[in-house]
Amino acid sequence: MAGTFSTALDKKAAGLAFVLGLAAILGAWGSQIWGGLTPCELCLGERWPYYYGLPLLAVILLLWNRLPLTVWYIGIAVVAAIFVWSIYLGTYHAGVEWKFWAGPSACTATTGPLDMSQLSNLSAVKIVPCDVVQWRDPILKLSLAGWNALLSLAIVVLLAVALIDQARRGGRKVAAA
Repeated sequence: MAGTFSTALDKKAAGLAFVLGLAAILGAWGSQIWGGLTPCELCLGERWPYYYGLPLLAVILLLWNRLPLTVWYIGIAVVAAIFVWSIYLGTYHAGVEWKFWAGPSACTATTGPLDMSQLSNLSAVKIVPCDVVQWRDPILKLSLAGWNALLSLAIVVLLAVALIDQARRGGRKVAAA
């Protein structure tokens, strides 16, 4: 229809996935910088999918109508796979926090006797064990790792919606703002 502004579901879903991912990583940084939470080794590892996936998704969104369809499909699938990895990382960390399984020995337990000479400057280092929850939401009782798993799942679902919508329309990407 002339004069009608239409945005396809695929771009809306991919755009929402980007906004959700950006809000998640900004929330992680905010909880560290302003909230006073110190990330553990697993927390820092959970950020890597955002560092890889969000820039790639941003490029796809910026070049939406210029990308060949095959490249678009591959790009969206790669971003979805990166966030599947994020679901795994968040679920693994949440399981460590709930004591469902052991975490890495580097951040959940000491493996041997301590040498007192290695402890010369303890006041400069804040060690956060990976199996200790620093914050849980009061309603669902999820830690930040649990929320990361859920947000990553939502991102994967949104990217799957984008892929399905694109396939449903027979690979006809429409111009959208």
